Amino acid sequence: MTAPQPLAPGEIGTWAAPGRVNLIGEHLDYVGGPVMPIALDLRTTVKVRRRDDGRVRVWSGISDRSVEFGADTTPGDVKGWARYVAGTVWALAQSGHRTGGADLVVSSDVPLGAGLSSSAALECGVAVALAGAEGWEIDPITLALTCQRGENEYVGAPTGSMDQLASLCGEKGHALMIETAPTPPSVRAVPAHWVEDGYALVVVDTQAKHSLATGEYGVRRAQTEELGELLGVDRLASAPPDAVLKVDDPVLKARLRHVITETQRVRSAARALSSRDWAQFGQLMSASHASLRDDYEVSAPELDLTVETAMENGALGARMTGGGFGGSAIALVEADRVEAVGEAVAAAFARVDFTAPRTFVVAPADGATRLS
Repeated sequence: MTAPQPLAPGEIGTWAAPGRVNLIGEHLDYVGGPVMPIALDLRTTVKVRRRDDGRVRVWSGISDRSVEFGADTTPGDVKGWARYVAGTVWALAQSGHRTGGADLVVSSDVPLGAGLSSSAALECGVAVALAGAEGWEIDPITLALTCQRGENEYVGAPTGSMDQLASLCGEKGHALMIETAPTPPSVRAVPAHWVEDGYALVVVDTQAKHSLATGEYGVRRAQTEELGELLGVDRLASAPPDAVLKVDDPVLKARLRHVITETQRVRSAARALSSRDWAQFGQLMSASHASLRDDYEVSAPELDLTVETAMENGALGARMTGGGFGGSAIALVEADRVEAVGEAVAAAFARVDFTAPRTFVVAPADGATRLS
């Protein structure tokens, strides 16, 4: 295979990477469990031009000012939104791919703080842009793990690998069955035919913002690590169902119960997706939300109200998606019920003085790609 050619001096290239929606399997990617996301047709676009002075400068609609840092950046150098860019540059360098410098211009239609992985879309967009500009040949799974390392070690957000894998490996018309336990993880495309069968996947951005880099997300990860040590397992998702009997602390028992039952739900959901059993798939979505709400305790009032209202208005299933504590919920509904469900959720929010939600329909899209 011929290695990709780097950009010529002064040449500008454009790459894009999508956000993601996780259909089911929340909080399993950092405990070695299976997850099943789709890449979205909402993308972060990165224009790149090479430099030879060892400096990286990035512009974005997020800020009215550019941010500049060295290609030899180390954790702690860059703050704010640009640390996701700098973290990617740093992680690439740690893997032996140090850029000679670059100008980057970033734009995105992935909603910020909505649980649709805008951070991973930014990281992966920057990664594929730099790899393309420099002529590096890096396979998508390796690149995803590199981006994850940047988010973990440079940004300080203790996330798993699902978001980056979805952004880089997405396939139009398919969900991704990702097994996170192998090293490297395995990714299998599963046909997703709900559109052909007359259904729609509705995303409700509740406008309740969250941050995975701080707070309760980190607490949940620490709790799973404590459980792993208690049970003597490296990957908590591999714990047998009766492991809950070995845990006395009621909070830790609930966390473990979610991991075990959610792992089972993902595998059942993959079968339901393959057989186009939408009723079963919807039931698994709703059961997942109940577990995230009650056992893992990562939901929020806006998310619970969205799920409850969607189900009352004919959804086959609904659940929060993403890390939780805000962000978005998804609902599987008949295509001709999309508007009614959206209006019902908006009315429910208005009655309790929540910020008006944003509702839209998504379908599985391709992963990161070059645009020009």
